[in-house]
Amino acid sequence: MLSIRLFHPANRLTTPLMILCLGSGGAGLASRLTAAESAPARSRGLLLVANKGDRTLGIVDPVAGREIATVPEDGVTGHEVAATPDGRRAFVPIYGDSGVGHPGTDGRLLRVIDLATRRVVGTVDFGKGVRPHCAVFGPKDGLLYVTTELENAVTVIDPHSLKIVGTIPTGQPESHMLAITRDGRRGYTANVGPGTVSVIDLEVKKVLAVIPIAPTTQRISLSVDDRWAFTSDQTKPQLAVIDTARNTVKTWVPLPGIGYGTAPTPDGRWLLVALSNVNKVGVVDLESRKVVRTLDVPRAPQEVLVRPDGAVAYISCDASHQVAALDLREWRVARLIEAGRGADGLAWASAD
Repeated sequence: MLSIRLFHPANRLTTPLMILCLGSGGAGLASRLTAAESAPARSRGLLLVANKGDRTLGIVDPVAGREIATVPEDGVTGHEVAATPDGRRAFVPIYGDSGVGHPGTDGRLLRVIDLATRRVVGTVDFGKGVRPHCAVFGPKDGLLYVTTELENAVTVIDPHSLKIVGTIPTGQPESHMLAITRDGRRGYTANVGPGTVSVIDLEVKKVLAVIPIAPTTQRISLSVDDRWAFTSDQTKPQLAVIDTARNTVKTWVPLPGIGYGTAPTPDGRWLLVALSNVNKVGVVDLESRKVVRTLDVPRAPQEVLVRPDGAVAYISCDASHQVAALDLREWRVARLIEAGRGADGLAWASAD
């Protein structure tokens, strides 16, 4: 059976990370296969990539290090990808051809892709342009939660019937990314333009708090114990660490560049931060809350994904059409994988 897990800044990570990235010396590294990459057990699987420039879902064999198939989304640009827990289908919200807060087309669809036949097998139509973006499966109820920016809301979908079964207001515009706690009770949205984070009670469907962060913020993730939420200031190189018990910013972590996607290692020791404007990944020690090392990656790193075995994390690099990977055991760039144009959202499909 094929099972798929999404590793997205909006999602909680359950295993350590490994990132594929390429600096100036990456050509030699691309041909080397590490022991972590070739580990036979939990490392087997496929990497899914939302190629927003090509308007396709890319399917990558991470051991061979190449894209083995693409599935046309038949829509104007999907940025993110999620998948059913049984691994049979992938869900790609069709956002539109603009950036958040900018003019352009307003997507109204979500495509459902069968991963065995590699074709679109269903569509959710939101009925109007809502710019659906980040999709996350509830860990307890199995429902699909999708940010719908133009409605200032998170829309809830039954993934079996493909029916919309609820809408939860965020109280803020441009709710772009979403993270959900392990118990499925709380959701956290990064609201880009207002520079805030909304705290949502998913059970009673109401906003519990709105946390000011910065003039503009991007992406969001949770620590493995759900005690902290992480989101990046887009006007200064700093990362907000939110105390989820108090719904306030506890502290700020200075960064070497503007942060974007983030993901913690499962032992709770490290947080990886994509530094999109300096083409690096920063490693934050979560005890000292300081950046302790950086690694060069291809241009415009976006999203961080952790492989289930914890040996490898993948970084989508938008401007380079590539996905990069880092060996977290050795803290080095291991391989560079060619993907489609505008590689962005990532998911992992494990072969059980």
